Amino acid sequence: MRISKMFFKTYKEDPQDAEIKSHKLMVRAGYIKKQTAGVYMFMPLGLRVLRKLCDVIREEMDNAGACEMQMTSLLPIETYSGRLEHFGSDMFRLQDRSGKEMCLGPSHEEVFTAVVKDAITSYKQLPQLLYQIQTKFRDEVRPRFGLMRGKEFLMKDAYSYDVDKAGLDKSYNLMAETYKRIFNRLGLKFVIVNADNGSMGGSASQEFMVKSSIGEDEIIVCDDCGYASNIEKAECVYTPKDVSSITKLEKKLQYTPNLKTISDLVEPLNKKESDMLKAVVYKVDDKKIVAAFVPGDREIEEIKLLRCLGGINIEMASPEDIESIGSVAGFVGAIGLKNCTVVADNSVKDMVNFIIGANKLDYHYENANLEDLHIDIFADIKKAKAGDICPNCGKVLQSIRGIEVGHIFKQNTKYTEAQQCKYLDVDGKSKYMEMGAYGIGVTRTMSAIIEQNSDDLGIILPDEIAPYKVEIVIANIKNEDQVVLAEKIYNDLLNKKVEVLLDDRQDAIGAKLKDAELIGVPYIVVVGKNTAEGKVELINRHNMARDIIDAKEIINKF
Repeated sequence: MRISKMFFKTYKEDPQDAEIKSHKLMVRAGYIKKQTAGVYMFMPLGLRVLRKLCDVIREEMDNAGACEMQMTSLLPIETYSGRLEHFGSDMFRLQDRSGKEMCLGPSHEEVFTAVVKDAITSYKQLPQLLYQIQTKFRDEVRPRFGLMRGKEFLMKDAYSYDVDKAGLDKSYNLMAETYKRIFNRLGLKFVIVNADNGSMGGSASQEFMVKSSIGEDEIIVCDDCGYASNIEKAECVYTPKDVSSITKLEKKLQYTPNLKTISDLVEPLNKKESDMLKAVVYKVDDKKIVAAFVPGDREIEEIKLLRCLGGINIEMASPEDIESIGSVAGFVGAIGLKNCTVVADNSVKDMVNFIIGANKLDYHYENANLEDLHIDIFADIKKAKAGDICPNCGKVLQSIRGIEVGHIFKQNTKYTEAQQCKYLDVDGKSKYMEMGAYGIGVTRTMSAIIEQNSDDLGIILPDEIAPYKVEIVIANIKNEDQVVLAEKIYNDLLNKKVEVLLDDRQDAIGAKLKDAELIGVPYIVVVGKNTAEGKVELINRHNMARDIIDAKEIINKF
């Protein structure tokens, strides 16, 4: 492709709304163009990269024995009747001209299961592994980071159907290995972490996280044994402490005007944060009030709390909600609360002579102890952090940031039971199929690749997904010898089926090189001052190594 004939434009300045490197570079390199918040168009260069990324995914999925399909994005709203509360306002809804309620599909578990139900009747037809690469829609409250979190995005979603749990385990492990191959081919540094199933349901799930300082997810890892977990799932080991030798003091009421937070109390009471009991009040599933307690130096992990309660949605309680349980915002304590469920982290069992809210405006209790409290549930509800003990090997845990690019789930019979998706086993008995779901955020993966594969000059893509493998830059378009040599190299590479880009524009060599370094082509051939000797400069964009070589060697190089 000749740049002079291509729809091509690059930009010197970063877009004003871009916060992360990949977003800035994709806009500057002319990969994407913003349509509106969270919605982006793909320009020619970006579309080539996206298609190659899909080709890698498609090739590995096909090698794993998966069958590609294409479901519709526009669906009747009743398709998701069992999950409407999970999607809530994230789902795009509309009506057709007859008034029928429709939506744009955010995920396709129900749709695939309905298709399988109609087609599969016997164990002889199982297992099945089906997938699609399709645009999904979710009305994100805060779309940001370019393709990283958008309202419209490309996803590879796959679904397995098996006769039993052993079959599901096999399909799940097959997909885990397939994902490893995909992300390795894409040149990503990633870690596999235990994760919460969330609204997807099921018995187990793992996320494939790309290591990145701008990642939205916090990951807890052990460098010694390889344990890795999303912060939402990371287990906090509880080992009971012997506190029997500590003298318990008399509980007393303290006047603490306007001291509502843990940090507010530290200096006036001359206490450490760990000497206090932190309280947060929530509303679960829009009805149940829950008061949660952790030591003052720790945070509550809301997802762990929600799973402990078997709930679906969780939100902060209002001041009115807090009043309804006999307390006051900022002074909540687990003493005398009513009409609520009280949950405390396991570590609270070891606290002695601590500070706690007195459920009275401007008052706390000092020297409270466990026997003073009413706790309904003790559970692991605190957020894990670096320095905690690894649940596998007992060594010290670390914390890193990551970008979720893939997620695999064992969903068991959640969706097959809901849709009566059954098969007849070898004995002629009707049974529910065991199901798994496996997703890759394709456009998000593209962003993650650029986050890890770029420098101050621009994008450095792995050869397999680069828009072109080689770019030829003519230093002086008015120099006939340079033009003739560049054209010969260009045509020779085309004849060898090498994807090559020829910069034949009238621009100065400096501007051309800046574009070449920006747009993610792995190798740059400069036809310039060495033309008379039949030589060219070859730039390896991966390491910026520069070599003067015979022009005839270019064909052998590629």
